[in-house]
Amino acid sequence: MAQWTSAVGAAQLARLLTSQQDRPAGPGTRRPPAYRALADGIRLLVLEGRVPVAARLPAERELALALSVSRTTVAAAYEALRTEGFLESRRGAGSWTAVPAGNPLPARGLEPLPPEALGSIIDLGCAALPAPEPWLTRAVQGALEELPPYAHTHGDYPAGLPALRSVLAERYTARGIPTMPEQIMVTTGAMGAIDAICHLFAGRGERIAVESPSYANILQLMREAGARLVPVAMGEGLSGWDMDRWRQVLRDAAPRLAYVVADFHNPTGALADEDQRRRLVDAARSAGTVLVADETMTDLRLDEDLDGSAMPRPVCGFDPAGSTVITVGSASKAFWAGMRIGWVRAAPDVIRSLVAARAYADLGTPVLEQLAVNWLFTTGGWEQAVDLRRDQARENRDALVSAVRRELPTWEFQVPKGGLTLWVRAGGLSGSRLAEAGERVGVRVPSGPRFGVDGAFEGYVRLPFTVGGAVAEEAAARLAAAARLVETGAGSGTESPRTFVA
Repeated sequence: MAQWTSAVGAAQLARLLTSQQDRPAGPGTRRPPAYRALADGIRLLVLEGRVPVAARLPAERELALALSVSRTTVAAAYEALRTEGFLESRRGAGSWTAVPAGNPLPARGLEPLPPEALGSIIDLGCAALPAPEPWLTRAVQGALEELPPYAHTHGDYPAGLPALRSVLAERYTARGIPTMPEQIMVTTGAMGAIDAICHLFAGRGERIAVESPSYANILQLMREAGARLVPVAMGEGLSGWDMDRWRQVLRDAAPRLAYVVADFHNPTGALADEDQRRRLVDAARSAGTVLVADETMTDLRLDEDLDGSAMPRPVCGFDPAGSTVITVGSASKAFWAGMRIGWVRAAPDVIRSLVAARAYADLGTPVLEQLAVNWLFTTGGWEQAVDLRRDQARENRDALVSAVRRELPTWEFQVPKGGLTLWVRAGGLSGSRLAEAGERVGVRVPSGPRFGVDGAFEGYVRLPFTVGGAVAEEAAARLAAAARLVETGAGSGTESPRTFVA
C-alpha cells in the first residue's frame, strides 16, 4: 500500500477503542502491557472493518493526548503493528493501516461468503435464505414467456415496468393505502432505493437520524454518502421505538432524513405498534424531516397468532397527505436475495425527482427480474412462496434459539415474532473478539458494533435464522468454542482477551 486514502481522527479512534469492553479478567489472568493492549485494539478494529484499510492514523502525540497515555505507549503500539503487518509508515506521510500479505481484506458490510467457503465455515453473517423453489424457477419461466414484447423495445424503464408499478400500487391500495402507479418507482433492491433517496434528500454533511442499532449495510451506505448519522436508541428488548428520544432528536437535531425499520426491525426483530408509528410520523412532520420506512421484512411474520390482519398499519398509512413518509420495499428478504427488485412508494413529485436523477446512476432495473416478480404477484405465486419462506424461517429460528440456549446459557435475547435475526447480548464478552475467534473455529458471525454508530454494542452479536436442524446445533457449538477462546485469551492471538480501555 503506497499511501493512505482516508484518515481517522484521534478523538474518533479513541471512541472506537474505548467501546471495546470485555468482561473483567479472571483471577490469575495476566494483563498485557498497555502498548500491547493498544496494538490489539487497533488491529481488531482493522480486522472488523471499522477502521478502513489504508486509513491514516493520528500522530503519536495526538493519540496519546486523546487516550491519556504516554507517547511512548503509542509509539510502541505502532511499532508492534508495523512488525505484524497491520501498519505502514513513511517519513513525512505518517502511518496508515494495512493487512499482512495473505490476509483477506476485512468486509465493511455483511457480504455473504463465497460458495466455495461454505463447506468449511458456517455463515451467520448474511441474513438471507436459499430460494423458495419451485417458485423461483416458475417465476423465471413465466417471465420468459412475457419477455418477447419487451425485447422489441429499448428495455430502458427508469421508473420500472408499467405493469409492475401498477401491481405494486394495487397491493398498497389493498392494504388500505390508496396508491397510484405514479407513486411507485422500481429499483435495484432496497439498497438501490435508499441510495437514491439519500442522494436526493441528504447531501454530504446532512444529518440522518437512524435507529440504534440499525441495519449495518444501510449505515455504511449513508456514511459513504457523507451523511452525519444521528443515532436514536431503541427501546429495551422488543419494545420498539423510544418515542421520547425520537421526538427530542427530531426537534433538536432537525435531521433531513430519518431511516426506520418498523416491521421486524433488523437486527433486534422488534415490531413497532400503531401508536409508535403515528407519533413518529407526527414528530417527523413537525420537524420537517423526511421519514424513510423500510418494509423489507414486513411479510416475514412468523408467529401463528400474528396474521396479516393483526399487523399494524404501514407507516405511510399515518401520512395521508404523502408529504412526510417514503416507503421502501423489496423482494430480496421475503423471497430471495438474488432477486434484486425493490421499490419506492412516495408522492408523485418525489418519484419524478428520483426517476430524473436515475439517468446519472443505474438507468433502470433489469426487465427480466421485474417480469418475474410481476408474475409472482399476479398469479398468487408470491403468497405461496412467502408461506414457504415463513415456514423455513420459523423452523430455523426455533432450532437456533434452542441450540443457543443449550450451548450458551448466559447469552441473553428475546425471541422476535418475525423477521430473520436474533439480537444477542453475548454474556459480557466482546462481540468483536467473538467474531474474530469464530473465524478460527469455523463460524462467521457479525459483531454488534457493525450495527451501531461509533463503536456502540460491543457486547452484542447478530444471529440470523439462516440455518436449522443439525447445522444450527453445530453453529451454536462453534459459537460456544469461540466464546471459550475469548474467555481464556486464546482468541486474540495474545496473552489476554482484554482490549485497550483509556
